[in-house]
Amino acid sequence: MCGICGLIDYSGVPIDPDVLRSMTRSLKHRGPNDEGVSILGFAGLGHTRLSILDLTSAGHQPMHSEGKGISIVYNGEIYNFKLIREQLQDHGVRFRSRSDTEVVLEAFARWDTNCFEMFNGMFAVAIWDQNKNRLILARDRFGIKPLYYSQFQNGLVFGSEIKAILASNRIDRTLDYTGLHEYLWFGATLGITTLFDGIKKVLPGTYLVVDAHGTHAHEYWKIEETGQVHDPIQVVVPTVRDKLEEAVRDHLVSDVSVGVFLSGGIDSSSIVALAGRHYEGRLTTYSVGFDYEGGVNELPKARSVAKTFGTDHHELHVVAQNVPEVLDRLVEAHDQPFGDAANIPLFLMCENLPRETKVILQGDGGDEIFGGYRRYSVLVFETFWRIVATILRPAIQGEIRFPWVQRLVRFLLAIGERDPGLRMALLLTGESANSRPVRVLSPDVAQLVEQRDPFGRYRDVSARTKHLDPVQRMLYTDCSILLPDIYCEKVDRATMAHGIEVRVPFLDKNLAEYALGIPARLKVRWGKKKWMMRSAMRGIVPDSILDSPKTGFGVPFEYWLRKPLVPLMKEVFNVRIGGGLKLFDEAALQKILDEHVSGIKDNGFLLWKVLNLGLWYKKYF
Repeated sequence: MCGICGLIDYSGVPIDPDVLRSMTRSLKHRGPNDEGVSILGFAGLGHTRLSILDLTSAGHQPMHSEGKGISIVYNGEIYNFKLIREQLQDHGVRFRSRSDTEVVLEAFARWDTNCFEMFNGMFAVAIWDQNKNRLILARDRFGIKPLYYSQFQNGLVFGSEIKAILASNRIDRTLDYTGLHEYLWFGATLGITTLFDGIKKVLPGTYLVVDAHGTHAHEYWKIEETGQVHDPIQVVVPTVRDKLEEAVRDHLVSDVSVGVFLSGGIDSSSIVALAGRHYEGRLTTYSVGFDYEGGVNELPKARSVAKTFGTDHHELHVVAQNVPEVLDRLVEAHDQPFGDAANIPLFLMCENLPRETKVILQGDGGDEIFGGYRRYSVLVFETFWRIVATILRPAIQGEIRFPWVQRLVRFLLAIGERDPGLRMALLLTGESANSRPVRVLSPDVAQLVEQRDPFGRYRDVSARTKHLDPVQRMLYTDCSILLPDIYCEKVDRATMAHGIEVRVPFLDKNLAEYALGIPARLKVRWGKKKWMMRSAMRGIVPDSILDSPKTGFGVPFEYWLRKPLVPLMKEVFNVRIGGGLKLFDEAALQKILDEHVSGIKDNGFLLWKVLNLGLWYKKYF
């Protein structure tokens, strides 16, 4: 895995090689094994390399095609690259390396932007076509690998992370209020938005064509156009099992050692079970626990799975007193505040991995494509719950004090929304429609923020998926928003901060497209979540794992915000932004914190977002 960056400038001003090197070095953590820069007319490309396939200098980037005027910087893994390589060889292409980078380069030279549809893998790629003086930026279907860009007069700058764009000195650091509104609701920015005004994300399944006339986005894959599966159950079950095993086998391909993050749940346990069939040698697994005894502890389950499959198992224990220092480092890793606290154990596990371990398999994506969340079971009865919400609406307005009542009211307000996009959005946040998170902001900042729609991305996805049943619509929504903007973001930054490549077999193209097309009634069957996945792995994964309820990966940040993190929390209350405006309403925040510490209300998610937002603003502005 690697870091990529670059810029193009059509104004005629030569690209400063020192600036390009500075951008590239800002991504050194993503690729500690090698780095390179190239200036090619209007374009400059930079690359840092984490050597996984073809460890020789033949895999050095930027990579250039011989006599074709095409150059590439690439971050990712294409799991079907050998098959594409054979097709290209049939067309007379001669290869100089064993790397998938060269396959991507020559595939573009042969098939232009049509090549992206052929790739099964995770990738962010920048290709400079000197023949047409155009830059192509492309990202994989599920947004596993990140890619950011920002336009300026006569040009554009891009990078795997925002820090590379900031290092170009082409962008003013200005707060984006749409991004801020989204972050307060969901703990992340959504779609193309970031918290930096003018810096955007390339959407999953999309490529951009940049030339002297502007920037144009093209979708090469649309989730709502996924073909539906009409196979009978007796065919679907073994097909899912076979496709998952094939995906795990393909994701093990590496010239360095491979391990697995094992939580003890169905997804990671399935990966361990199937990887053991194809991995040469003894598989290594890693699990994490916390110092908070009141939380969910999955270490015993993970330990049991590791023992069943004979892995070399390691455990990490996270201690609350170390969290402030880790948060500061994670803010820098993300370049933005990030509301999913599960990045902490990932970050610490990668920091403690043996130096020779560079590739890790993880179970992200299984819940989203196979229906693993409680909301999917609820949405089977969406009509019923909407009637209940309508009847009870008059009784659930106003101040709600007890946490369990808060959760029920939040759900009823969400399910009762008439706008399906807003309904999906409110079902996917810990915030409530009757207690909006902008209340933590100072009045002046809140007025600016409330002019922006935080639900625009959900409305867009809802319009695309309105033809689907409620469960399938939520599955597609999660794959379009939750996966790329929260889970893939979390995994990429927490792991690549230490030069660790994480692979997610459940998002393999062949498996995911088939699974997405399976009718929702086979994923959530008789109210049982993940029925298809459990059926497929029956006899391979122990029944004690398959039949145990989903516990989630609970990081006890709510507890930390009642005790050890309270002093750090108070340090961000007085952050000021441009023009001397206070970012937060200190009195409102103190009230929210007091409620949380006393146990009257569970305000943990909101306070965690505020803490990360304050730390980020103090560091970056």
